[in-house]
Amino acid sequence: MNNPEPNASNDLLQTRVERVLDMIRPGVQEDGGDFELLSISDTGVVQIRFLGACIGCPSSEMTLRDGIERNLRDRVPEVTDVIAIE
Repeated sequence: MNNPEPNASNDLLQTRVERVLDMIRPGVQEDGGDFELLSISDTGVVQIRFLGACIGCPSSEMTLRDGIERNLRDRVPEVTDVIAIE
């Protein structure tokens, strides 16, 4: 018999991550940038892709670590790392 819990749990984790990203997004968009959620691994690694003005921006690493990663790890304890994929 299939256990629906892992899928439900994964969906809940993704929803929680997306909610945090949606809180951060307006500040990034004010500077002409954006980002998209690509995946969340079973070990809690979140992969995002920067878009718009964030591509090649020297501040994107600071945005990733001090904005996105810090907020995700504070609000979603299952998140272990956040990496940007090009």
